[in-house]
Amino acid sequence: QVQLVESGGGLVQTGGSLRLSCAASGRTFNSAAMGWFRQAPGKEREFVAAISRGGSSTYYADSVKGRFTISRDNAKTTVYLQMNGLKPEDTAVYYCAVRSVKLPTTTPASYDYWGQGTQVTVSS
Repeated sequence: QVQLVESGGGLVQTGGSLRLSCAASGRTFNSAAMGWFRQAPGKEREFVAAISRGGSSTYYADSVKGRFTISRDNAKTTVYLQMNGLKPEDTAVYYCAVRSVKLPTTTPASYDYWGQGTQVTVSS
């Protein structure tokens, strides 16, 4: 069993930055790929970024490429999402997720555990 707790969301103006954290408990973290997803009101959950087990491979949605950076600290069993250049269309609830294999995917259904989410609101 893995528990995930996101933090770092909030209200920010267009062009601002936030850093989301996702603290994981459980032994599977260091053997698992991690992903960040988001869901805006009335929309489906969508892929944002993902990182492989060792952190050597990262993947991004085209909409955030060049603005967001995913990283992980396996010693702290924490994954981060640094978000720069935020836009109003980035407003959503952001979720982290664990996939109990080495490589991540962009498909929400392939992830095994999810956090409760943290709200990010970008004002124009």
